[in-house]
Amino acid sequence: MTDIAALTALIEPEVKALGLALVRIGMFGGKSDPTLQVMAERPETRQLVLDDCAELSRRLSDVLDEADPIEFPYRLEVSSPGIDRPLTRLSDYQDWAGFEARIKLEEAINGRKQLEGHLLGLDGETIRFDVAKLGEMEIPFSAISSAKLLLTDALIKATAPISADGADKIAVEG
Repeated sequence: MTDIAALTALIEPEVKALGLALVRIGMFGGKSDPTLQVMAERPETRQLVLDDCAELSRRLSDVLDEADPIEFPYRLEVSSPGIDRPLTRLSDYQDWAGFEARIKLEEAINGRKQLEGHLLGLDGETIRFDVAKLGEMEIPFSAISSAKLLLTDALIKATAPISADGADKIAVEG
């Protein structure tokens, strides 16, 4: 099994050296298609452009080739968290307060392991969450197994690209 904490210790300084913030590291795809996924963003824009992905990918490839922390062949995937981003850090729940999210819990609360509602922010390490038909809930950060924003018109509007220049052009190399 891959040691995500050890990978994080290796990868996060490289991400920060480029002025980026690490959002998530994960191994996906099982034995048939192992993929090391690294999500990052620019803290000031919460986005990552293609040039950032390419630069981070090259940098991480060099570091990972030298350190060789994964004992089997894998694919490296560097990406932005996207619009319906995962909520992986405590600060994400404050930063995205007011938006809709889906939270999956380690253990059921009020008989439910999955909740959808509006993020209301933080109270220390407790997420305040407004769930339809249940009302406002307080969920310890440690009780969450995964969470992500839900794609809504409000989220699309709030996360409009910094620049769409070139989005309508296709680059063809000969």
